[in-house]
Amino acid sequence: MLLHNAFGRKVPSTTNTTTTTKLASLQQLPWDHSHFLHRNTHSPISYKPRSSLIARCALTKQGQRFLTSIATVAAGDTSATSRMISKFIASSPKSVSLSTLSHLLSPNTNYPHLSSLALPLYTRITESSWFSWNSKLVADVVALLQKQGLLDEAESLTSGTVSRICLKERDLLSFYCNLIDSHTKHKSELGFFKTWECLKKIISGSSSDYVKKRAYKSLVGGFCQMGLPHEAESVINEMRQQGIKPSVFELRSIVEAYGVLGMFDEMLNGVVELESSGFLLDTVCSNMVLSSYGLHGKLSQMVLWMQKAKGLGTGFSIRTYNSVLNSCPTIVSMLQDFKSCPTSIEELIDILRGDEALLVQELIGSAVLAEIIEWNSLESKLDLHGMHLVAAYLIMLQWMEELLQRFTSGQYKIPAKFTVVCGLGKHSSLRDKPPLKSLVKELMLRTRSPLRIDRKNIGCFVAKGKAVKEWLC
Repeated sequence: MLLHNAFGRKVPSTTNTTTTTKLASLQQLPWDHSHFLHRNTHSPISYKPRSSLIARCALTKQGQRFLTSIATVAAGDTSATSRMISKFIASSPKSVSLSTLSHLLSPNTNYPHLSSLALPLYTRITESSWFSWNSKLVADVVALLQKQGLLDEAESLTSGTVSRICLKERDLLSFYCNLIDSHTKHKSELGFFKTWECLKKIISGSSSDYVKKRAYKSLVGGFCQMGLPHEAESVINEMRQQGIKPSVFELRSIVEAYGVLGMFDEMLNGVVELESSGFLLDTVCSNMVLSSYGLHGKLSQMVLWMQKAKGLGTGFSIRTYNSVLNSCPTIVSMLQDFKSCPTSIEELIDILRGDEALLVQELIGSAVLAEIIEWNSLESKLDLHGMHLVAAYLIMLQWMEELLQRFTSGQYKIPAKFTVVCGLGKHSSLRDKPPLKSLVKELMLRTRSPLRIDRKNIGCFVAKGKAVKEWLC
């Protein structure tokens, strides 16, 4: 089967080439990829590395009111828009102004139809007394202008920035590295390769190892995010020719990029390359492999990989739970209705079949739950922050079994209070009824648990220690 990478190049899902042959072919890749700028491309694969998913910038209520009102009141009226922007900046704190701009600059903005306001909003912000220039913000604005086809405006802002910092090599490097990152988020190949040419000049003209290492790191990460791991490997070859040893970041990026494209032989070769370069197979890299298999529905390979990682002593983490369980269709389907999902591990395993059951068993056999439970004479706390809904669900089932085992073993002193922290749902798209809190509440009700929402902190469920023991024992 053939896949299209981010620029339409057809690549096989797996190959039988050896690592030696692959590296030999990579050495033949040209350093100059400017030909990409002048050809038509197919629809790209949506590439979002699991280790670096783009977070949507939090929009304040004040910023939300401003964007809503400007869309209705000043629609199509340039003068009215300018007045509303000036009034908003004058009456808003620095944090509100910047978060609103950042939201418009984000590829995941809730207001894509208002993205044209980013430049006038940025311009007005730069005139404020509190404004302090930073290359990251400028890079985000340039990348958005490039995406919108406002090439003259993008070039003007870029030129002005370069003129401002031209005598400071590291500042110029920081700007171009930020620009690479911004262009990759928008999947802008034109902007990416133009910036790549600028970084090449910095690399060739610098005598600083720090400058070269950071520039190479940005290029490898950028190529991988654009779905071009072959090109990223050619950059790594260039690094080695320059006497610069690739870091674990570059090598992990290669592993993840191949995995996302479904090129699993190359992904595993990347793991071998990472280990031969002196880096251990750690939890981060292991999770990248699991996430890649899960993305393509390869559950049996996930089972084998988890068993291999366990044999090597590589630990699991909450991110492992997230990646693995999000790939289990039966469990994901169960959580469409909190009122009917199983309320015990035994009941869950009985329902699951095949690889899904094996994956759950591998997870519950790990030490993750024991590592996140806090336990002392005053309080036992379980914090669900960072967990996706499916992960929190399994952790809750494990937690109830773990408490029963600790109570019956007689080796643990009963804490005065038990707390389950699920948060207020600030980062949920469903503000009024956050799914995680609703899940915990339903599980507690269905199992007749004494834990109830804390009056002092509505993001927590609490109960006295003796009541929890009576509930489970």
